[in-house]
Amino acid sequence: MTGSRLVLAIAGTIVLAGAGLAAPARAQPEGPILIADQFNNRVIEINPATHRVIWHFGSGSDLPGPNSIVGVNDAERFGPFTLMAGTGTPPGLPGCSDTVNGCPDNRVIIVDPSDHIIWQYGQAGVTGAGPDQLNTPVHSLFLSSFPGHRGLHVLITDQGNQRIILVNLKHQIVWQYGTTGVAGNGANQLNNPNSAELLENGHVLISDENNNRVIEVTPGLAIVKTFTAQGTVSGAAFASRLSNGDTLISDSNNNRIVEVNANDQPVWQYITNTMPGSNPSPLPTRAVRLRNGDTLISDQFNDRVIEVTKAGKIVFQQGTLNAPGAGFNQLNGPYDAKVVGDFTGLTPPFDFDDNQGNQ
Repeated sequence: MTGSRLVLAIAGTIVLAGAGLAAPARAQPEGPILIADQFNNRVIEINPATHRVIWHFGSGSDLPGPNSIVGVNDAERFGPFTLMAGTGTPPGLPGCSDTVNGCPDNRVIIVDPSDHIIWQYGQAGVTGAGPDQLNTPVHSLFLSSFPGHRGLHVLITDQGNQRIILVNLKHQIVWQYGTTGVAGNGANQLNNPNSAELLENGHVLISDENNNRVIEVTPGLAIVKTFTAQGTVSGAAFASRLSNGDTLISDSNNNRIVEVNANDQPVWQYITNTMPGSNPSPLPTRAVRLRNGDTLISDQFNDRVIEVTKAGKIVFQQGTLNAPGAGFNQLNGPYDAKVVGDFTGLTPPFDFDDNQGNQ
């Protein structure tokens, strides 16, 4: 399904869903959890009460195809659809049999409840920066509004191309931050960006991983805020703006999740490598604040997803600490996790006064 048929199908679901696709009706925090199980080449939805998989996409193959996704780093449920980023896997890492060339995927896809790909940007196994091409997409966000652009779009963190791009459903890039193929920290430059979130004020919050910073940029490409937790962040893997105005950062190389206030001062943190048996460098990649005040953390190389309270107590865990696997209650390098309907931060859609332009 492509073009206008897909637009009509998704728009129809927005009407039926009421709350819209980008921000479905909020479930209870104990609702199902969607996990990007990176090195098992799959996205799974689990029942947290039983730890059992209740839905999955991905055959486990390291070749991208209509039923497979490789090295998936990100997944988001909106309405009945699932958006996911097929990042691919470099040589030498689990889940990839090609030890020389690696296993590229380079697609962002939307999957329907019947596991059919109904839209994608990027071409399976093709690495590039041309039309409908990506290089290591690591994060994607479905949007029903963006300042200056009417209609449905997907915001893609195209890491290998050093850019954040806004793509409409016709596969046209209509906004970009970062100079394609140029890694740097100057004007309109990024270095290994790892996520991008749309804020309620219409700005974009970007985790500029190898520049060790989180930046807030306007649609006009101006940086208006920079967060580094007072210069301590190393490897900014993900960031979101919380309802209290703070910013939650996945400080991956420091194996911690840190919350900073508007003045970039740390006000809370959780370190993921302190338990006996922990991987010394688990490199946590995602942390989202749940509606109940807890934080859901993708503790990547500890092969687990954990929910921790403000006091630092683990109240839920999926996966066995530092023990990768694909069996019951096992994960392999989980990169992203979200409670369905309880997404992080201030979640679109937003009603922008200047929401004009072409789809």
